[in-house]
Amino acid sequence: MVDRKIALTTGFLYFACLGAGLLGLGLNSVRSDVSHESTRFHFTPNGNLGPDGTYLPAKAGFNLADVSGRGELDLLPNGVKGLVWIGTCDGATAYFKQAVLRVISDPKLFGFYLMDDPDPRWWIWRNRCPAANLKAEADWIHAQRSDVVTFVSLMNLGESESPSFGKSYTPETTHADFFAVAPYPCRTEWKTCHFDMIERFVHTAVDSGIPISKLVPIYQAFGRGKWHTDTGGAYRMPNSDELQEIIRRWSQLLPSPPFDFAYSWGSQREDVSLGSSPESQGIFLKHNTNRQDQ
Repeated sequence: MVDRKIALTTGFLYFACLGAGLLGLGLNSVRSDVSHESTRFHFTPNGNLGPDGTYLPAKAGFNLADVSGRGELDLLPNGVKGLVWIGTCDGATAYFKQAVLRVISDPKLFGFYLMDDPDPRWWIWRNRCPAANLKAEADWIHAQRSDVVTFVSLMNLGESESPSFGKSYTPETTHADFFAVAPYPCRTEWKTCHFDMIERFVHTAVDSGIPISKLVPIYQAFGRGKWHTDTGGAYRMPNSDELQEIIRRWSQLLPSPPFDFAYSWGSQREDVSLGSSPESQGIFLKHNTNRQDQ
């Protein structure tokens, strides 16, 4: 079993409306025009909007929302932008183009989450994803609006103690702007969190062709539920000290990432998540609003 959670559940194949004209830029190489300063955006997926449309993760200082389309983008408060979930890896199909055009000119759009756990192995049906399809999607998005970003969260093709990301998904092969890897070091079968997993995952990603400047950290903020690890147990929600150590380790490796990512605000498969943990929310509020305190 790979060391990654299943993709975002919000908004599978659902997008609301807005049209936009083609800019016709046409990309022939990896983009270098996407820049980022000291981390300004903080993302936590799943269950971001309450029944009344309130953006819930704001209480913990998160300002990059998990959204599915224009309707949800329009609900976001000032200062919060949206990362729109795609998750199909079908290439620049007519459906894909229509979905992108419905949101592309929205001023609250930050970018597109193209795929979670893409799998390059041709014999695997779940999440099978040719890099060429991601490239077609990223190029088409960038041709419509050059300032929005494209993002892919990579699958660990190896084991927790010996990760592998292969060579299939890189900036050159996908034209995606940013990538994430997700070591989850706190587990029920271990007496202490294996924090060195974070360094291992980052070094392996770099060796696989992902530059440090294009890596996004994913902090573990979930536990229990129906998830199972590849090391014979379950994930465990980090306590306060452990969560701060996870953030510290990531900050040493990626001091100024394009954005950061806490998995997960909302619960999936009955797990305990950030949205139900005031203690963890307090740690993220401090981190997200005053990074130098960490």
